[in-house]
Amino acid sequence: MSPEATTRSGVTFRVLDAMDAPHRGRILRLRLQSGEAPSIKSLKGSVLRAVSPDGVECTIRVLGFALFGGKPSDERLARTGRVDVHVEELDDTGPVALRWEVFPT
Repeated sequence: MSPEATTRSGVTFRVLDAMDAPHRGRILRLRLQSGEAPSIKSLKGSVLRAVSPDGVECTIRVLGFALFGGKPSDERLARTGRVDVHVEELDDTGPVALRWEVFPT
């Protein structure tokens, strides 16, 4: 992990899967890489920073959660370290894809 990837809270996610959402935005399957699992409530509506392996940065906003992986809960996120989020990209740097790292801003 790069030095700029570390945030004050130390929470880092890695994108395991990414796909276009049916109506708008993208669905990202995230895995907790480091730090303590945040609450589901704190993720909803939050603005996150995504960084590609090449260093390209993108700002994303969490619109909600995808339910095909099961209902998201704090307990499930803490136990498995995985969460599926529905996001919109706030800038035009390209779609967030596999192996990108995601951090709270």
